[in-house]
Amino acid sequence: MGQKIGYARVSTVGQTLDIQIKTLKEFGCVKIYREKASGADAERSQLKKLIASLGEGDIVVVTRIDRLARSTFDLFSIVKEITNKKAQFHSIAEPWTDTSTSTGRLMLAILGGLADVERDLIRTRTSEGRVRAIQQGKQMGRPSRLTTAQKREIRVKRQN
Repeated sequence: MGQKIGYARVSTVGQTLDIQIKTLKEFGCVKIYREKASGADAERSQLKKLIASLGEGDIVVVTRIDRLARSTFDLFSIVKEITNKKAQFHSIAEPWTDTSTSTGRLMLAILGGLADVERDLIRTRTSEGRVRAIQQGKQMGRPSRLTTAQKREIRVKRQN
């Protein structure tokens, strides 16, 4: 059997990891990866290091699933990476997420289905919002860094 590896995360610099770390140690985690980053940040370096370090039978432990992921899709994706390495996932506050049990694996399958639906809904809402914005005459994309006068000057120089 592998070892319990903890992951603790807070979103802002003002928050503290102390309670999560204490809980993870009490649960028996031998190593704890600590991160101060938004859950929406896909480039969480400590989470990447944790997943890269996993061995067969290891158990990734979090105090609550919202410490690991911001959305159902994100949770499913991360847990899938963990299970692809033949490791397990466990949330102390939500024991139904324990992938070492048949119930946990069932919940993961359901989360996968929900993640697909969530991704489709997000894509649809984003597309509808983009169409609505264009119909309202809103400019899409990043605002131009050039002023109207600068654009005019460029056109004049190109014509010469």
